[in-house]
Parts: sequence; C-alpha cells; structure tokens
Amino acid sequence: MPTVQTVLGPRDTSELGRTLIHEHVLVGYPGWFMDTRMPPFVRDEALARVVDAFSQLHAYGVKTVVDPCPMDLGRDVGFVAEVSQRSGINLICATGVYMEQQGIPFTLRHLETDVVAEIFQKEIEDGIGQSGIRPGIIKIATGDGEVSPYERKMLTAASRAAKRTGLVLLSHTENCTCGHDQIDIVTGEGVAPQRLLVGHSCGRDDHEYQAALARRGAYVGFDRFGIEIFNSDANRTRNVKQMIDAGLRDHVLLSHDTVNCWMGGVPGFGDPAVVAQVVPNWKLTHLFERIFPALREMGVSDADLEHIITDNPRRYFAGT
Repeated sequence: MPTVQTVLGPRDTSELGRTLIHEHVLVGYPGWFMDTRMPPFVRDEALARVVDAFSQLHAYGVKTVVDPCPMDLGRDVGFVAEVSQRSGINLICATGVYMEQQGIPFTLRHLETDVVAEIFQKEIEDGIGQSGIRPGIIKIATGDGEVSPYERKMLTAASRAAKRTGLVLLSHTENCTCGHDQIDIVTGEGVAPQRLLVGHSCGRDDHEYQAALARRGAYVGFDRFGIEIFNSDANRTRNVKQMIDAGLRDHVLLSHDTVNCWMGGVPGFGDPAVVAQVVPNWKLTHLFERIFPALREMGVSDADLEHIITDNPRRYFAGT
C-alpha cells in the first residue's frame, strides 16, 4: 500500500481512517510576538488545550488530521508531534509557504525557483530542521483574484518538489479565486491534477466553479465549515449535495480550517477569545455534530458521507 508521512512516522494510506483534511494545531502570523497587548504564549497551557480539542475527535471515529501550516505561519512540528502523541490522532504536517500578502516573502523572493524547490525537497527527504519530522504534504497559496509573480514562483517550485518526491499539494485560495490558475501551474510542471487539493473552494456559493475544478481532476476543499463570516454553512452544505448529485463525490474533501491555538492575536480580531464569539461553531467536531445531520436530511446517504470522509482522503494521498 502507498504510505503517507505523519509527524510520528510513515503510515499506510489504508490506516488513515476518517480524515479531516485541513485543520491547524497552532498558527502565528508574521510578527505575532510584537503585539504586546495579547496574552503571552504559554506552551504547556496551549498544549493541554489543543490535546483536549483533538482528543474529542475519537468520539466521531476520526483517526487522522492534516495540519497544512506552512513554514512562515509559526509552524512548530515539535508541538504538533506532542499533540499527536498525547491525543492519539495521526497528524500530517507540511512544507511550503503562504500567500505573499500574509506570509514572509523577502528571503524566498531573492532565490531562484529551483533553489526554492530544493529547500522544500530537503525538508521532505531529510526532515524539518533538526526534528527528523518529515512533511506529508506541500502547501501552496495564492491571493485574491490573481497570482502574483512571487506566488507563481512558489507554486512552480512546490510543483517541482512534488514531482521529484511524490508528495501531494494542498492549497489556500483567497475568496474562492485562482483555483484554475493553481491547476494550470501544477499540471504545467508535470504533476497530475489529482495530486492537488484546491483548498477553500467553499468560500462562496458557486457550484459551477467547484464542479469545474473537479472535472479537471483536482480535489475540491469544502474545508471552512463553521466560518460563516465568509459563506454560510447552509450554502456549503447545499454545494456538497450538488457535487454528489453531479457525480463528483470522489473529488470532495471536508474540514473546518480551525486554528486550535493562536500565538498572539488574530489579525482583524485581536484577542483570540473574540473569534469564538463571532464564529461559535468553528470547532473540530462541527461537521459531525451539525453538518452531517443536515446532509442526511437532504438525502445524502451514510455511504456517501463515509466515502467522502474516509475513502477520498486515502485516494488523495495515494495519488488516485
């Protein structure tokens, strides 16, 4: 069987089980430590809270979670590995970088594309830093409405690293745009479209966009359930049902994009406690508590749901 790297070592894709495809253990936006108004980051306290959150997934049969935190958003794979050990959840981490507007582009902007690809490849083959922990995915990201020259270079480098190493690509899209550009760049470097998950494709009520991505062969991320400030869960649920009805269930992957620990404040919100008030359903168990029951009421079968939450992630990591 094909294998996927978790933070605790390789696993057969057959062992992944129910999988949430896009959740964050912790995130720190560039410069998070400069906002001295925010509560300090206390590692042991944060670890206990995050372990408790991920441990709740056992009640819903979840075995694996992908944490696609890129290099420049406070990635801490040692912390992620401790969460995996203590919670019993397989966690998969990433190499790669974020979109230009919210990442740290200065250093990589001055490097050649193939040099950036080598940087990603070194993490994939040798491990991240001195941790020995190897990523299981490559993160790519684009901004709103157009792919900047920097982002195009990062996507090209990531695609070359993916082709050399066999890892899959998982993306961030902003406001549900540039998904087709991502497919064009990835496939232009010789990577098959089924090795790409176009993330956050549920950012607006647009079935035609979502279906078009799937028909090109990519996986489509309905991965922000609970964040209703961008799009309503009612729209997202209806769009998932439309994908199933259109014969495209094989391309659907689900998640919430939760951040279970913020280092520092939340851009645009300040204190992380405010976020919980604005998006009260934004938590790891929301799909199972509210969204799956809603889909069942719409006529989606348990077999369809199990296929999407278990079979599709396995096929994605197997590259099929």
